[in-house]
Amino acid sequence: MPEMDIQWIMERLPHRYPLLMLDRVVELVPDERIHARKNVTINEEFFAGHFPNLPVMPGVLILEAMAQAGGLMVLPEGGSAAGKAFYLVSIDRAKFRRPVVPGDRLEIHVTVAKVRGNFRKLVARVEVEGQLAAEAELMLTGVDAG
Repeated sequence: MPEMDIQWIMERLPHRYPLLMLDRVVELVPDERIHARKNVTINEEFFAGHFPNLPVMPGVLILEAMAQAGGLMVLPEGGSAAGKAFYLVSIDRAKFRRPVVPGDRLEIHVTVAKVRGNFRKLVARVEVEGQLAAEAELMLTGVDAG
């Protein structure tokens, strides 16, 4: 599958600026694994307050990027337009290994570890320049989006 751009992502996810945390999908094997990217720039709204003299991307937004990538991976073809959505229901073992700062590019890798009914347990990691920046286990549940 070729790389998917922001228009492809926006057709499938309901998120919009300033909370759309993905720019591109590099690789996607539906309901198995995804590699997505987020380019972090000084223009991100959150840097105005986190922190003005030492800008660092909030960890919760790194987790949100992981969850959005996971949601894209497990959505059926057509995404939310097809009447299905996935919600984040838990986060476990979240660890932040290095700060994410303006100019970094997040390489977001998410895999499905377990499927039980409408629930998906995901293992996610974010790398910047080959270094582990964050990792977590996420649980998503599927719902009808209608």
